[in-house]
Amino acid sequence: MKLKTVLKKAITQYNKYRSPEVTATLLSINEKFFEVQFTGPFCRTCGFYDYFDDLRVLLEDFGTRVKVAEIKEIPEGAVVKFEVIE
Repeated sequence: MKLKTVLKKAITQYNKYRSPEVTATLLSINEKFFEVQFTGPFCRTCGFYDYFDDLRVLLEDFGTRVKVAEIKEIPEGAVVKFEVIE
């Protein structure tokens, strides 16, 4: 399954159970990296990184292994760059 297809399905499922507390939006994608913006009123002091890890685990369920490569905090949440592990 193509990475873009997997990401769309995983993000749709992620948002189904976590939105409106946190909403994930795919910003960019290439064959090695992709960026997802996480926004919402979610807790930024406890478990902040768990939201990103939840998407990573969900992607594993879809057969795609990734790791967090970079986290950029923004006023509305964070933009997270994931690296695809082959």
